[in-house]
Amino acid sequence: MSVLFSPLRIRSVTFRNRLWVSPMCMYSAADGVVQEWHHTHLAQFASGGAGLIVAEATAVVPEGRISPRDVGLWNDAQRDALAPIVRAIHDRGARAGIQLAHAGRKASTWWPWAPERGSVPTAEGGWTTAAPSAIAFDGFDAPVALDLAGIDRVVEAFAAAARRAVDAGFDVLEIHGAHGYLLHQFLSPLSNLRDDEYGGSLENRARLLLRVIDAVREAAGDELPLFVRISATDHADGGFTPEEAAIVGDWAVQHSADLIDVSSGGLVAHQRISVFPGYQVPLAETVRQGGRIPVSAVGLITAAAQAEQVLADGAADAIFAGREWLRDPHFALRAAHELDADIAWPPQYERARLR
Repeated sequence: MSVLFSPLRIRSVTFRNRLWVSPMCMYSAADGVVQEWHHTHLAQFASGGAGLIVAEATAVVPEGRISPRDVGLWNDAQRDALAPIVRAIHDRGARAGIQLAHAGRKASTWWPWAPERGSVPTAEGGWTTAAPSAIAFDGFDAPVALDLAGIDRVVEAFAAAARRAVDAGFDVLEIHGAHGYLLHQFLSPLSNLRDDEYGGSLENRARLLLRVIDAVREAAGDELPLFVRISATDHADGGFTPEEAAIVGDWAVQHSADLIDVSSGGLVAHQRISVFPGYQVPLAETVRQGGRIPVSAVGLITAAAQAEQVLADGAADAIFAGREWLRDPHFALRAAHELDADIAWPPQYERARLR
């Protein structure tokens, strides 16, 4: 019996397998509204056998977008455009998730294929960014430090976006606390130099994340799974550590999160990462604490046998993949074929099951 293709139940939701699609930004929205590209992009993974597809980092406020082309969920038009995508994923047997996000000091940037780099000027559609402290990401404009009222507004925005996500039909909500974006900026001492109740100790630095978890859970109700993505290390001296990540993961679960999606990096430009297949799996294992904290692993997991072994070894409870799904939208069907796992295929693809 393949562990990778065994079902997983979290709260009221059962996932048909444990091979999932990571949220990946497409930089193709208009005023925060998804387009036909997003529909085709996300639905194809469900046809390809994914157990869960998580839509890209979705800004809870306009100034929380990474770029002017990012998806948002601060108004009802954005919600209504997402709903048909959720239905398409459901029609193909998969579960749909969405990652709620605020980019903080890494907002208002050019999309990857734009000829420019760095911050988008206000005259060209950019905006002033916000962060825990007025410290710029290298090469970007300096942010404004959030005051207490601004922090409260962030919490309220996450809750409002969660309500819209539930109304759109999503099965899973994920809070983005990784990759150098706002909640990660609060967690790391490299970007958080505050001297109030949101800075200093780990408990203070985690306060905003835990408030957001509480607010999202209240908005979403008790039935939906709630994930939290964290960067378990900054890959830089003096930054957020795996040991701290394990503590924060424990706190997050105590505050009603159901799974910690363990990634790493993204906070500072001077990070030093040694990249190899499965390079972030040990971080997931650290946060998992011997199985006490449910986690997913991600990061250069590209082969069926590799993904199966991660789960069989007890390093994680599920696998998120990104680039491999872009290379092969039917990654799960291929992986099941390679592992000789007996899963349901779309009837239109049944002929491919034959050896």
